[in-house]
Amino acid sequence: MGRYLRKRIIISVSILFVILLVLFLLMQFMPGSPFNDAKLSKEQVAALKESCGLDKPVIVQFFRYIGKMLRGDLGVSYSISPNTPITTLLVNRFPVTLRIGFLSLVLGTAAGLVLGLITAFFKSRVIKVLFNFITLLGIAVPSYMFAMFFSWTLGYKWKIFPMLYDFRSPTFSSVMPILALSLSVMAIIGQFTKAEARDVMKSDYVLLAKCTGMKSSTIIIKYILRNSLIPVITIMASLLVSLLTGSLVIEKMFAVPGIGGLLTTAISSNDYSVVIALSFVYSALYIVVMLILDLLYCIIDPRVRLGGKPD
Repeated sequence: MGRYLRKRIIISVSILFVILLVLFLLMQFMPGSPFNDAKLSKEQVAALKESCGLDKPVIVQFFRYIGKMLRGDLGVSYSISPNTPITTLLVNRFPVTLRIGFLSLVLGTAAGLVLGLITAFFKSRVIKVLFNFITLLGIAVPSYMFAMFFSWTLGYKWKIFPMLYDFRSPTFSSVMPILALSLSVMAIIGQFTKAEARDVMKSDYVLLAKCTGMKSSTIIIKYILRNSLIPVITIMASLLVSLLTGSLVIEKMFAVPGIGGLLTTAISSNDYSVVIALSFVYSALYIVVMLILDLLYCIIDPRVRLGGKPD
């Protein structure tokens, strides 16, 4: 276990370094500048670049940025909120996006597991047709279409939930964004769960358990559900990060003060430091989640080796 963790941490740090290098170079080669204000003279623009260290060679700027990152300093904003630390911009925004994305993942995963197991266990034509319709709808229809539907029905027509994000009631006003984002997760998880559960139900050890008179609930929990979770966990990391990065439109529609709006604003205003910092946060989050999910394999199925010989 220790050897595996050390190996994964080294690989993760190396990947993050390469990602930072690529992002930094892409931002350098992009046209435009953070100081595109027509009111600024050439002397003022030069002074601003000097104060921000943008007049240095690219390699010097990169390693200076890496040094700050190692100290936990994400830098400052150049144009969105000049000289404001990026961590200050993220303090209030990132928890909102993370909470909505995480709750969407939990709700969609739970609903998908239940839906997939019911469809695999009960061989009813009605249930099969209903399952295919729900999953096809969840995969084919974009999340912003569901958001528009919920906004019109639950928000405007029936007035059950507020149409826009409300700081006074953050949980209640997040229901519609969470529902809109969770439907695609439910469809994907449901498809995976149904396919894996049916394969597990045909296995020899499940047939043996049935022959010994074991209760159906015990078979489902101990064998079918546990073994069906392994491929489901594999896609949960990508689903979580895709929810965080793909919620830009949803955040705009419901006026959610998340990092999606901050990212789009930073890109449009050429605020390089904010773009790189947010990209780094997304990349680090993805790698950490993947590492956690890899370790969960051992909890779900002890037969899964963590690579190499055991310690």
